[in-house]
Amino acid sequence: MYSEYCDLITAATRIAIIQAENPDGDSLGSSLALEEILGAMGKQVSLHCPVDIPKYLRYLPGWDRVEPELDTRADLIIIVDTTAEVLLSKTLAIPGARHMLTTKPVLVIDHHLGTEPDLSFPYTLLLEEAASTSQVIYNMAAACGWPINQPAAHAMLAALLADTLGLTTQHVNTAVYQTAAALASLGASPAAVEAARREFMKKSPEILAYKGRLIERIEYLLDGKLALVRIPFSEIEAYSDQYNPSVLVLDEMRLVTGVELAVAIKTYPDGKLTGKLRCNTPVASDIAGFFGGGGHSYAAGYKIYESYEEALCELIDATDKALKEYHDSQASQHAN
Repeated sequence: MYSEYCDLITAATRIAIIQAENPDGDSLGSSLALEEILGAMGKQVSLHCPVDIPKYLRYLPGWDRVEPELDTRADLIIIVDTTAEVLLSKTLAIPGARHMLTTKPVLVIDHHLGTEPDLSFPYTLLLEEAASTSQVIYNMAAACGWPINQPAAHAMLAALLADTLGLTTQHVNTAVYQTAAALASLGASPAAVEAARREFMKKSPEILAYKGRLIERIEYLLDGKLALVRIPFSEIEAYSDQYNPSVLVLDEMRLVTGVELAVAIKTYPDGKLTGKLRCNTPVASDIAGFFGGGGHSYAAGYKIYESYEEALCELIDATDKALKEYHDSQASQHAN
């Protein structure tokens, strides 16, 4: 199943690797791993992300090689960890980018469940059974016989651990453990990944105080099943350089008794809203999909342009529907 992708990459000489405008541990680690693997094959590789890499991801060696500029002279483009056009809007706004993506070969590598891809290309490697995009890349490299050096193995393991919350999510199966073991045998160290991550997760007293204020603002809706916090642009500007405000509180929100879905919504002056979802009930990708986003059953996200009040009403309705459908299906299965 990998032969056409191997041939496509082998034939290329100059490759641009693109992350979406919501980089995470999987997209960054996957990009860095591909850079190592393809660079060792003699390819000229560039890494692109239209936004700055968040500070909490900078524990991954090589993050500073990611550039906001897009190499429009590349003869192959690889998009990692997304199939959603809305998450590529900033890249597509770069002069020449859309023409490049419609006239040159593009390979999409992803694993996300959710809505049908709205930016489709002839070459799409989408493995929904994979726990991370980095696992897809490992499978492809192994199938194609491409050597994986220690930095590539480290980046892939870090990406796998990030997207599976340390190998604890429901998508973790025997194949995922085997991938992690194989990467460890190539020199990747889970302990080293975690030690570096923890160092970058440290918070200043200012950020800890801000976290307390965020917690005080949490709203509980749908009889406590939905926990919500709104983050205005003024706070995004003030604190994002130190720490992603959404990441500060979502886990605590999710762990409140009775909460099934935790959502952090950021609001921007241009009317953009971004939602980050974390669940105890596996409905995150369904709810994000309602807004054109996607992700996993327990973690997902979306971006829209509409008023906060309208978006809130839609979120409540989508959450109520998704939770009812899930619990009804569970009850039906148990009845049978």
